[in-house]
Amino acid sequence: MELGLVTDSLASLPFEEMLDTAAGLGISAIELPTGGWSSAPHCDVRGLLADAAARDRFTGAIAERGLRISALNINGNQLHPVIGKKIDGLVHSTVDLASLLGVGTVVLMSGLPGGAPGERTPNWVTTSWPPETQEVLAYQWEEVAIPYWKDLAAYGRERGVRFAVEMHGNQLVYNTATLLRLREEVGDVVGANLDPSHPMWMGADPIAMVGELTGAVHNVHAKDTRVNERITAVNGRLDTQSVDRASTRSWNYVTLGLGHEGGRQFWGRLFSDLRACGYDGVLAIEHEDVLYDAVEALASTVALMGEVMPVAEPSWKPQDV
Repeated sequence: MELGLVTDSLASLPFEEMLDTAAGLGISAIELPTGGWSSAPHCDVRGLLADAAARDRFTGAIAERGLRISALNINGNQLHPVIGKKIDGLVHSTVDLASLLGVGTVVLMSGLPGGAPGERTPNWVTTSWPPETQEVLAYQWEEVAIPYWKDLAAYGRERGVRFAVEMHGNQLVYNTATLLRLREEVGDVVGANLDPSHPMWMGADPIAMVGELTGAVHNVHAKDTRVNERITAVNGRLDTQSVDRASTRSWNYVTLGLGHEGGRQFWGRLFSDLRACGYDGVLAIEHEDVLYDAVEALASTVALMGEVMPVAEPSWKPQDV
C-alpha cells in the first residue's frame, strides 16, 4: 500500500509549500480536489485544461518532490435540482483533466436529487415510511441518478477514468447497499471510495464493509470519527450542529487513532482486510479535525499508519515439507 494525502488537508498552504510539507511527512501520492465543496486551492482545472505549459509546470513541481497524483476529487452535488448542471460541468472537466494527466481515478459523490420534478432542494430519504418515501426513491434512482450515471460512466470509460464514489450522508449513495446498486446499474467503472469516517457515525463497521466490497474498492481515505456516547445515549447519532461545535456534537471527525479504543489495532485490521479483499493502493489521509493543527495531526497520522500499513509485497508462505 502507499501513503497518500487529500491535499485539502493543507488547504491553507500555497501549492508548493503544500507539496513540500507532504513530501517532508513521507507521503508519496496526492489526491487533488478540483471544486464543488472545495475551493480547489491547489488545482485550477480550467486553467490546466487550457494550457499545456501550465500542466507541465504543475506536474513537474509534483514530480520534483518525489510525489505523484493518485486521484482527482470533485465532490459536489451534480444531481442538485438547481445547481447540478454547474457541478456536472466541473465533474466532466475533472474527468478530462484526469485523462490528460494520466490519472485513472476520479473521486466524487453520487449526488442527491430533489424528491420530485420541480423541487429546488435535495431530499435525503432515510426511512421507509410514510409511503411517499418509496415514490421519492423511485424518482431519484430511476428517473435521475441511473440515467445520469450511465452517461457519466460511458464518458469515463472513453477517457480511461474510473469513478470512486464516496458513501456519504445526504447523498443517494451513502452505504454499501446503495453503492453496490449503483455499480450494478452502470458497471464496474464505478466503485467505492471507502472513507471509514462516514459509516462510523451512521453505525456501520468499515471492516465488515470491506468484505462486502471485495473487488469494488477504487480508492480509500484514511479518516477517523469519534462518537460521543454520552451525547448519543440521549440524542442519537443524527446531529445538525455545525462541525465547530465539537464539544456538544454526537460525533466528530478526529485525527486517525482517536476515534476508537485500541485505534492502532482497528486501523491495522482494516488495512490488512483491504489487502486481503483485493485493494493494495493508496491510503489518502484526509484531515478534518477542528481541534488539531493540520500539520501536527498529519504527522501523528503518518506515524500511526507507518506502524500498521502493509507496504512490501507479502513474502511468507508455508514451506514445502
